[in-house]
Amino acid sequence: MKKLVCIYPARYVRRVNNNLKAMRHILSTHSVPAGQLRLISRIAGMYYTEKLSQPVIARQLSLSQASVSRMLKQGEELGIVRISVNAPEGIFFELERSLEKKFGVCEVVVADCVEDEGSSFFSVLGEAAASWLDAHIGAHEVVGVSSWSETLYAAVEAMRGSVSGRTSHIVQLLGGLGVSSSVSFATQLTESVARVTGAQGVFLMVPGICESEEIRNVLLDDVTCRDVFGLFERTTMLLVGIGSLTPSRHLRESRNEADSADIEELRSLGAVGDICLRYFDSEGRMVDSKFDRRVIGISPEQIRNIGNTVVVGGGLKKLEAIRAALEGGWINTLITDFEVASKLAAD
Repeated sequence: MKKLVCIYPARYVRRVNNNLKAMRHILSTHSVPAGQLRLISRIAGMYYTEKLSQPVIARQLSLSQASVSRMLKQGEELGIVRISVNAPEGIFFELERSLEKKFGVCEVVVADCVEDEGSSFFSVLGEAAASWLDAHIGAHEVVGVSSWSETLYAAVEAMRGSVSGRTSHIVQLLGGLGVSSSVSFATQLTESVARVTGAQGVFLMVPGICESEEIRNVLLDDVTCRDVFGLFERTTMLLVGIGSLTPSRHLRESRNEADSADIEELRSLGAVGDICLRYFDSEGRMVDSKFDRRVIGISPEQIRNIGNTVVVGGGLKKLEAIRAALEGGWINTLITDFEVASKLAAD
């Protein structure tokens, strides 16, 4: 016996669905007295259409503000009020919220760009970061800034003039001495953030990586280093890039990168990425390496204690590092691109 298949026109299916929604709405409101429904509807109209505040509505209707708030909530539950958010093109608030909940971070900002767009990638990602920084950086007295991040540099260059606030010091988190052109780039990031915030720039004028642990220990005992490290104790925001085992062009040119033997050691320990040259594995756990004991910069313990790390970074080459840093709880605010965000959400 042949199976009978009925195909209904799309407009008929839509009409049935709309009728079912209306029926559910009628059933949900059926047990609520008509007078109550009228009052809920009136309050909803005054609040959402007339834009009156809850205290004003309460006074006009001789109700308590708690009653007004409760009836507005009832209006949503009964379907009298339906709220929708229509995000403009290029705004991904649902994706951002899903990542915030998934990884337990304070905020995720997704820029409308993907890596294969070429040179515009860094500028678009930088613009997204600049907008966030314009709104937040001025609320912090001492802000730490990492070196060598091209994306972070693009963000600072895109910031809108002077950011008013109580920022007093912008401190360099990682030593920057190396070849002369790269020293300029390392300090320029700190200088640029200091300029837009009207703060004093504080520089860590030592190598990022020393030839030996002994040399590092001697430099750490210098009064200049001690003064900068003392400011780390007062820092309340860290503004950093994120690295992978393949160093950035600026870090490579500065000669403040891990050499082939260091990379081999780090890879054997499972390292996948770094923040301020502090390398972590795929689960976000810091790796204990000989390389780490030659770095002059903020320590993993200090990063944890500050507890407010803003990471600006994107591109699929950084995906594994970003995911690991999120898993390890090293990121509080992430500013990244759409492709990386989508893959993080799909994992």
